[in-house]
Amino acid sequence: MTLSSGKVRESSDLNIFWMKRDASKSLKLSYHSQLQMASDVEAMEADREEDVNEEEQDEEFVDDDDDDEEEEDDEEEEDEGNEKKSPEGSSCDPRVFLPGDPLAVDETLERDESAYVMYHQAQTGAPCLSFDVIRDPLGEDRTGFPMTMFLVAGTQADSAHANRIMVFKMSNLNPQQKDAEEESDGEGSDSDDCEDKKAQMDTALVPHYGGINRIRVTQFGEVALAATWSEKGRVDLWDLSPQLGALKSAKALADFVRKEQARVCPVYTFIGHLTEGFALDWSPTVPGRLLSGDCKKNIHLWNPLEGGDWLVDQRPYVGHSQSVEDIQWSPNEASVFSSCSVDASVRIWDTRAPPGRACMLVVEKAHSADVNVISWNRMEPFLLSGGDDGLLKVWDLRRFKSGEPVASFKQHSAPITSVEWHPGDGSVFAASGADNLVTQWDLAVEAEGAEAEGLHQNLPPQLLFLHQGQTDVKELHWHPQCPGVLISTALSGFDVFRTISV
Repeated sequence: MTLSSGKVRESSDLNIFWMKRDASKSLKLSYHSQLQMASDVEAMEADREEDVNEEEQDEEFVDDDDDDEEEEDDEEEEDEGNEKKSPEGSSCDPRVFLPGDPLAVDETLERDESAYVMYHQAQTGAPCLSFDVIRDPLGEDRTGFPMTMFLVAGTQADSAHANRIMVFKMSNLNPQQKDAEEESDGEGSDSDDCEDKKAQMDTALVPHYGGINRIRVTQFGEVALAATWSEKGRVDLWDLSPQLGALKSAKALADFVRKEQARVCPVYTFIGHLTEGFALDWSPTVPGRLLSGDCKKNIHLWNPLEGGDWLVDQRPYVGHSQSVEDIQWSPNEASVFSSCSVDASVRIWDTRAPPGRACMLVVEKAHSADVNVISWNRMEPFLLSGGDDGLLKVWDLRRFKSGEPVASFKQHSAPITSVEWHPGDGSVFAASGADNLVTQWDLAVEAEGAEAEGLHQNLPPQLLFLHQGQTDVKELHWHPQCPGVLISTALSGFDVFRTISV
């Protein structure tokens, strides 16, 4: 399908290929995430006839430019190379790897750095099930390097008392080495300094009793206000001003740590939910307005009052028959929101109606199983959903009553865990799944004519990029002020990256 924006990408750029190497040669393996034509992939396989000497195995990534230099070595070591083939017939040379293809026992995947403009990893100790991006005063549409960003996350520690709200500043985020000289007009030092500096992460913590199922942040006046859904069944609001102030300098952070012996209290707490939940969203049109949904199918509306208080309607919005998994406010209608549920439905609500009659539209069987996540497009009348069936579905709200999505994709092999539309491109979205994959998509892509025949039959042309390397990906967000930058959290930590595709 093509969006009304009229943007169409050439499908000749859009097939994924990965590289495989024999792990017995001790090269850490990488996957190519750049999408190209299958015919180009075959040509690359024919051209890649180089061998890598065992003395050179301390290299980290595949070098694709050594074909000519290694030609004579290839001929001399042809017999040796044949002896090192795996039982499945894979040689020591890098080979194309398509999603779903098996890996030999002695093979692993290695990231292809040329497919990334920027790539960084971060560890937080206890894993974070949820996080959000904190908007900052550093400017909009920041594409220069090094980058700086602020995030807030909630931990899932082994002990309830060990959990924390983590407010962190990631700074000196530099591009891949090959791009460092080209992108030096950013927020800090020039490109010469960038190559010699490592990324830095500073953290200010807030004690939190119980694991944090979901966390969302909004700007409420001068305050960065975070809402947390606790596994203990309560929803708390937190003023993050002290933590953000502590991240302004090393001295401020040291002072904050010394004074952080006193108990930090939330600015407001709601304990009216009957159990824990995951659904949580701040209104983008009415400052301070919040929705929270629980595992007992109830949704409650929060409205801010003068004096820093909130009024939570005790009458829940009724319609779902099972756990409410996600909630999304309309980006432009102050009274409209959507929700999804374990009951497999997606619903559209209007808060101007009484809670018992506020459900205006519903697709009862939006997926064949639980609907886990939804995202509302800011530029087009589209709603994106992801379910336990591994499907990604795009719903045109102008045709929602038909009960049929305008697009459906089955690329993930496990439940979808997070989806989000690109904040600046109405046709692009990202998704993550329990299959440890993060995918990037563009609905404006069309495969036409002979080009369509050359596309790999298992790869839809709308699939732009496939990112791997994390374990059990839980949530992802685009950075609203740094175009193309995607952040994902998993049991193994955070990935912060920007691909060549978006």
